[in-house]
Amino acid sequence: MSEAAEKAYQRFLADVGNDEGTGEWFQVTQEQIDGFADFTHDHQFIHVDPEAAKNTPFGTTIAHGFLTLSMLTHLAKGASSAPEDPARYEGLLMGINYGFNRVRFVSPVKVGSRIRARAVTTNAELKGNAVETTRNFTVEIEGEEKPALVAEWVTRAVYA
Repeated sequence: MSEAAEKAYQRFLADVGNDEGTGEWFQVTQEQIDGFADFTHDHQFIHVDPEAAKNTPFGTTIAHGFLTLSMLTHLAKGASSAPEDPARYEGLLMGINYGFNRVRFVSPVKVGSRIRARAVTTNAELKGNAVETTRNFTVEIEGEEKPALVAEWVTRAVYA
């Protein structure tokens, strides 16, 4: 176990249970949806055909659930209102996305909607030279009662 990992672990552990705050609103555009459809080869009409999507219960196109999920990397940056603690990154070699324990797509994100993320740290574990952190994310849709998604995201910070 590295000394840097142990020191960082104590700092991450202090965050467990803390609401990290809510990020800034981010607007989802048809251009982003179309680009995601092109990249993933998922051109289902509810995402890319505004005319056909008018006849669905949504009344318009909606973002792919996986597009919303992939936006967590951007939305997470703004979800923390606390100032960064540089000491937690001393000796850091890299951060990696370890995966998700749970993801639920609760409500569709209609084109033109604005979304933002809220995060709460729920766990921190020392794993050799890494600190594994679990954070619960809720992606809110402006003006909607239900969130777009909820996810339990696990990341690892690897230290020298």
